Amino acid sequence: MPNMSLKKNPMPVQEPEVRAHNFSEVALGYSEEAAYDEAERCLNCKNPLCVSGCPVNIQIPEFIAKIRERKLDEAYDVIQKTSSLPAVCGRVCPQETQCESKCVRGVKGDPVGIGRLERFVADRHNAAPVAAAAAPRSNGHKVAVVGSGPSGLTCAGDLAKKGYKVTVFEALHRAGGVLVYGIPEFRLPKSIVAREVETLKSLGVDVETNVIIGKTLTVDELFEMGYEAVFIGSGAGLPNFMNIPGESLKGVYSANEFLTRSNLMKAYRDNSATPIMKGGRVAVVGGGNVAMDAARTALRLGAEHVYIVYRRSMEELPARREEVEHAMEEGIDFRLLNNPVEILGYNNPDDPRDPKNGFVTGMRCIRMELGEPDERGRRRPIEVPGSEFELPVNAVIMAIGTSPNPLIKSTTKGLEVNRKGGIIVDEAGLTSREGIYAGGDAVTGAATVISAMGAGKLAAKSIDDYLKSKEEN
Repeated sequence: MPNMSLKKNPMPVQEPEVRAHNFSEVALGYSEEAAYDEAERCLNCKNPLCVSGCPVNIQIPEFIAKIRERKLDEAYDVIQKTSSLPAVCGRVCPQETQCESKCVRGVKGDPVGIGRLERFVADRHNAAPVAAAAAPRSNGHKVAVVGSGPSGLTCAGDLAKKGYKVTVFEALHRAGGVLVYGIPEFRLPKSIVAREVETLKSLGVDVETNVIIGKTLTVDELFEMGYEAVFIGSGAGLPNFMNIPGESLKGVYSANEFLTRSNLMKAYRDNSATPIMKGGRVAVVGGGNVAMDAARTALRLGAEHVYIVYRRSMEELPARREEVEHAMEEGIDFRLLNNPVEILGYNNPDDPRDPKNGFVTGMRCIRMELGEPDERGRRRPIEVPGSEFELPVNAVIMAIGTSPNPLIKSTTKGLEVNRKGGIIVDEAGLTSREGIYAGGDAVTGAATVISAMGAGKLAAKSIDDYLKSKEEN
């Protein structure tokens, strides 16, 4: 008999007053009992709409049925057929707007906890000692993948399973892209990312770190080295700023820089040599998942008070509800319908050598109200005249989006980009250059992990079709 409870099994978490002071994972994962009970809530629909909501097409009812049968290894095999990063997706994908939003159980109650069950299966698999997967038989073709984020790793994994010799080129010193530099340890432990990368290596994928495509090597040089196709999944690592007075003051960070210092360079460790602002009062500008990550990281680094400053209301806040709720529970102060107009700093004209000279001392904001909807259907924020006020802060973190880095475009002839710097691709992920494919944030700008994975999967299929057609000709 199905479990007809209207409520999904709750996710155990660290208590807010405890987790706000450590970098251990907040969500603790389902127990076997909770996972089996949650799996019983799935109705195993004949027409599973949940699958249509998954960008990588995981066969959701099938893997959940295996959980009900207590066949966890087989459940993992079902997920692994279409997803190269199940332990990652189970933690950071916005299931509430994708697969779970399509679940029929959500019509009268909570949808099935699909993401929580995916995490449970992946964690059980990763906790058990297993033999490394045998690399598939080589088909004799070489493909280069630029970037080791979710789109690049997915593309590499899918191609490797088909017998391609794949080399992933990563600019940083560790593979994982945004999964290691952008998402905090308390949401996604880096050991999990490392495990997923090792799984791909066991399939024969080579990972070359500290290689900046466009500087160390160009895309054209990759072809000269014998690679027959190239996938560009270099992400969107170029931070956006507001261009308001005071953004050059000491203590103003892009969220990318702040999170990279903490996540990749381990500034949160007591013995770390990586400099980062700790303590004081911090304002994070923005309302997306990155803003939540930056605010919660600042709190854990010892900030006395952390503000989220966002120019729209709670209804328009783009971050995941779970992340917003966790931030509120931890004491983050949400200043909604407010927008910065100037960052204020300490200046001592009598002594330019004063070490405090040029540091942030506050932020001038203006109150907003919502007007008519904009072109995307969101109500446009409008300044309220005469409503300016000052917020006393020691650091400001700008989390207002990122753009693709122009390096690859500037060093690759004939590669077309749009006005925001995103690489232009067709429906198959093909760029304006034959043999060069692209996907993820390098195309769309900052988006979700799972959408980037979907783009990597699409490109892998297109590259396979392309190289097979060349063989036939």
